[in-house]
Amino acid sequence: MTLVYGGAKVGLMGALANAALAEGGRVIGVIPKGLVSKEIAHDGLTELFLTESMHDRKERMILLSDAFVSMPGGWGTYDELFEVLTLAQIGFHDKPSAFLNVKGYFDPLLALLHHTIEHGFAAPQHEQLYVAAAEADALLDALVAWTPPPLGDRATDRRAVGVLVEK
Repeated sequence: MTLVYGGAKVGLMGALANAALAEGGRVIGVIPKGLVSKEIAHDGLTELFLTESMHDRKERMILLSDAFVSMPGGWGTYDELFEVLTLAQIGFHDKPSAFLNVKGYFDPLLALLHHTIEHGFAAPQHEQLYVAAAEADALLDALVAWTPPPLGDRATDRRAVGVLVEK
């Protein structure tokens, strides 16, 4: 496997990159040029792509990745996971998303996603766009077993994914 991530040497993802490299893994980082100047770019990666913006970073990471795993994190994690889920929902890719739900970290978010579907703001099959597990091995098994759900016309049916307000 190859790890594709945000390219920093700090934080949880920096530690993950270091662990993968220590085991002989291939690690690709994608980081905006503006963060390189703040001296957080990892200088020991297999490959490091520099982008002009965070938007370009996410686009490159999506293209390079076969699956998306969200680990406990903050706003940037949520931004990236919702972008890939939204793109899957509307049929722009058919790659799985996953939550490494360590100690129930994502329980409230997973409940919110289910709540969104229960209230008709997303189609029931959209809940099949992602998997979740508390342990890494179980999560990898779930990713390997995952198949894209049939999205049909509801993937772009605005009534199924939001509320229209007409004047």
